[in-house]
Amino acid sequence: MKALILNSGVGSRMGTMTARQPKCMTNLSACETILSRQLRQIAAAGISEVVVTTGPFEQALISYCEGLSYPLQYTFVHNRDYQDTNYIYSIFLARSHIRNEELLLMHGDLVMEDEVFRQVVESRQSCMAVSSTAPLPEKDFKAVLQKGLIRSVGVEFFDGALSAQPIYHLTRQDWQIWLSEIVRFCESGSVSCYAENAFNEVSGQCRLFPMDVRNMLCAEIDSQADLAVVSAKLREVENRSVYLCFSADMLHGGHMSILRKAAGLGRVTVGVLSDEAVASYKRVPLLSFTERCTLFQNLKGVERVVEQRELSYRSILEALKPDIVVHGDNWRTGFQEPLRREVLEVLASYGGRLVEFPYADNPEYLALEKRSRAELSLPDNRRGRLKKLLGQKGLVTAMEAHDGLSGLIVENTKVHDGGKTFSFDAMWVSSLCDSTAKGKPDIELVDMTSRFRTIDDLTEVTTKPIIFDGDSGGLAEHFVYTVRTLEKMGVSAVIIEDKKGLKKNSLFGAEAGQTQDSIENFAAKIAAGKRAQKSFDFMIIARIESLILETGMEDALKRAFAFVAAGADGIMIHSRKPDPEEIFQFAEEFRKQDRHTPLVVVPTTFHTVTEEEFTRRGINIVIYANQLMRSQVPAMRRTAESILTHHRAMEADVQLMPFGEIIRMIPAED
Repeated sequence: MKALILNSGVGSRMGTMTARQPKCMTNLSACETILSRQLRQIAAAGISEVVVTTGPFEQALISYCEGLSYPLQYTFVHNRDYQDTNYIYSIFLARSHIRNEELLLMHGDLVMEDEVFRQVVESRQSCMAVSSTAPLPEKDFKAVLQKGLIRSVGVEFFDGALSAQPIYHLTRQDWQIWLSEIVRFCESGSVSCYAENAFNEVSGQCRLFPMDVRNMLCAEIDSQADLAVVSAKLREVENRSVYLCFSADMLHGGHMSILRKAAGLGRVTVGVLSDEAVASYKRVPLLSFTERCTLFQNLKGVERVVEQRELSYRSILEALKPDIVVHGDNWRTGFQEPLRREVLEVLASYGGRLVEFPYADNPEYLALEKRSRAELSLPDNRRGRLKKLLGQKGLVTAMEAHDGLSGLIVENTKVHDGGKTFSFDAMWVSSLCDSTAKGKPDIELVDMTSRFRTIDDLTEVTTKPIIFDGDSGGLAEHFVYTVRTLEKMGVSAVIIEDKKGLKKNSLFGAEAGQTQDSIENFAAKIAAGKRAQKSFDFMIIARIESLILETGMEDALKRAFAFVAAGADGIMIHSRKPDPEEIFQFAEEFRKQDRHTPLVVVPTTFHTVTEEEFTRRGINIVIYANQLMRSQVPAMRRTAESILTHHRAMEADVQLMPFGEIIRMIPAED
């Protein structure tokens, strides 16, 4: 695309301001003229070639353009007969430089805000700027519309017309039609009319669309009164407050593009989502909130950076009351649509407006996200994520996974509700489900080597932190090696229970003849594990069986405080009762003395309690310990029974997922 700027007029209505220079060099502010603003906008749009027609003070205009140091290649075309001709003749003189081109055509006295310029340049069809809200001017251009297209442009039209401004984006085909008619006009001696007179003769052959800029600034400066009005409007535009929010912990071209566009609308405030808000709908950010703030603070065009603590914009908008909120158009549908509705509601309450730009769905950006996920899956990055999540969210949810496929379900399952996304934070590798998946009893029959292979399967295809069920931890001398191995594999935490002897599942309670380890022995095991670990990130969590074995609340609390003193990074309290009262009692008593050590629950039996309730009670980790395994078995049994009953697979197939969908869940290497 080339740009053609028409600057061959005398500008006599400007009085003494154009006595020694062309009108386009008139100052709009201390640091910007009409022309320098136009050229800045052209260069920012990526247009490199500019044709400028000249009239009076040609050399001053040429020197001025070349002195601006924009990355532009200029062609100057002088109209010696500028006093006796109109700009149609200047276009005729420049025809050899603009033939067969997609063209941006504009008058040299036109001032517009950056958003107007962007919309015109980025239009995929020929267009002219019009305003459906501006009053029709007496002496300036109006555009007459028919069936959504511009059919006539001129100062004389009023019926069915909109106020129009002479900036055009013209496709090569439409411009060739118009230019050919301009040439015919000039060769026949019609050189004192508007170029739009020629357009009106061939408009039926062109598809020139109106670009409605409504109340945005787009105006010609014909007089000093116009200059005063436009300069005041420009100050208003430049002082508008603009808000946009990012979660990004990596910046790519899409972010830079929308920031540039936002800066063209006014003074930009960037909201950076808190770590907790990002983790609540996407993934744990690679960079912390502070680091992400620093990224934006160092970007040109960003005036200030603030924290947006939640996905909802309501609080931040009510506090800042920005004139404009900027967002990509990808939230018009889908799970973010309620957020958009909320933003529109808040903006309407005080007169703000929403500006949406096309979402940058570039394959390169998707590749960046994929690389981020690869980074998150590395052991050193994955290991510390559980602690980070606890700090960010307060409550972490973990779902059981016993193989790669169940791990992918935990990794990728999301529920969208009210503009928010809900997903599991972590994976629980249960000895019960690990054993059951192999058809073995849960008595530590499956050795650690086999269980470590399950972790390998999970870490190969997922990124979420892993909490490992370490049973009793075995002998202290063996437990230290388990800790070191889990650390190397990128596991975030191991939970060990204060029992000894042959392990039997807690579901059987006291009648299974289980023996609780002494406080001293178990505390020593925890301490040995803490001494063995190499990183600060790894967590050893002590599971207390006192309530399961019915040894009482006092014993459970005594053990909890002793295990924390020995170095435990968290306490898991367990119960077989269908109501949560003893769990809540334990949490209440524990929190009286210890407000910081994470508390873990497994609500298998007391499953009516919501996560919100657990949070209020001071619980930090909720583990859904076996639900995927329990859902898998009846589904497989129903399928097997259906095939046996009907002696064919058709009846079973209607309840089954197509294998193609299953395969698509599995990540493929590029």
